Amino acid sequence: MSLGFDPWSPAFVAYPYDVYGELRDGPRATWFDGTGQWLVPRYADVNALLRDRRLGRTYLHVATHEEMGRPADPDHLAPFWHLIRNGMLDREPPDHTRLRRLVSQAFTPRRVEALRPTVQRIADDLVDAFVAEGGGDLIAAVAEPLPVTVIAEMLGVPSADRHLLRPWSAAICGMYELNPTRASADAAVRACEEFSGYLRDLSRARRADPRDDLVTALTAVAGLSEDELIGTCVLLLNAGHEATVNVTGNGWWALLRNPDQLDRVRRDPSLLPTAVEELMRYDTPLQMFERWVLEDIEVGGVPIPRGSEVALLFGSANHDPAVFADPSRLDIGRVENPHLSFGAGIHFCLGAPLARIELVSSFGALLAKAPDLRLLREPEWKPGYIIRGLTALEVAAGPPLN
Repeated sequence: MSLGFDPWSPAFVAYPYDVYGELRDGPRATWFDGTGQWLVPRYADVNALLRDRRLGRTYLHVATHEEMGRPADPDHLAPFWHLIRNGMLDREPPDHTRLRRLVSQAFTPRRVEALRPTVQRIADDLVDAFVAEGGGDLIAAVAEPLPVTVIAEMLGVPSADRHLLRPWSAAICGMYELNPTRASADAAVRACEEFSGYLRDLSRARRADPRDDLVTALTAVAGLSEDELIGTCVLLLNAGHEATVNVTGNGWWALLRNPDQLDRVRRDPSLLPTAVEELMRYDTPLQMFERWVLEDIEVGGVPIPRGSEVALLFGSANHDPAVFADPSRLDIGRVENPHLSFGAGIHFCLGAPLARIELVSSFGALLAKAPDLRLLREPEWKPGYIIRGLTALEVAAGPPLN
């Protein structure tokens, strides 16, 4: 039984939170035939399973596909899996530990913090242009270009090539949706081949002619293979902007539907950091994160055998009333807010500090430069459920009145 859980339904994607409430009132793990997964909706269980080493993002470090009762990878997906499995997200210890440690040598807190003025400059420029146009699609004009530009500058991707990044990322991330089509798979494979080739050339150019950028820094990390460098850069782009784009779009849509909270943060910009955390909780950009069961486990008396896949419902966990008071209410001053939007455990998002800088910068710039921001038309949701966001957010944005 899965009640009204239907990740292919536009109505469910637009507002899954009532169904999540029904799931939380039921068993702590529920089998879903549609994807062959166990749905886990409660905060305590999601948080615990993210940290449980009896589960993993992959199982290939302990067993073959056949040993886990799974089909072999189809040949046509070989370029996709080669790229993805060379990034740390789809590795488990000891490989994950080694990769994260090596990448952390280049992706340091100091390097991230040093980006703050650059991020603010980019956000200000984008918002200035948006306001000068009187508004438009906030997602296309501000939400998307900000994190892509920041990641591109950090990696050292030349300005002339940056238009390539978003389409590549979108195509690759299409494979993270539930039961992707063959057309989606083919698009992802093309993007993997093109993106890998581009980064291979860029990394070799940086080895020959070092610059002050992250690709150069990664080429200098001993023990990081070229394939792992490429996998890391792709992961940084995909994870580093998909969620940020959707927090921005979903967050502004939430604020526009809750004008009391929008007025509150406009009057008191010091609330911006807590507002960003609350917007990530309130309308979670990554609704589901999957894990493979490496040993037999039990969740609230429900046995889940080795070889199963669990679907950890981040959106549901972030609305669990056992943890969040009045979870369906947007409260930009919410202080106790241990949301799981960045994950937990060894796979906790490495880019979380940068995402927070980007979000505070863009929300702050829009609040300051477009104080009369207002909705022009009701937005629609993209069909994807796992990476959940709006197709567009059309708003009017005039400058401050003198």
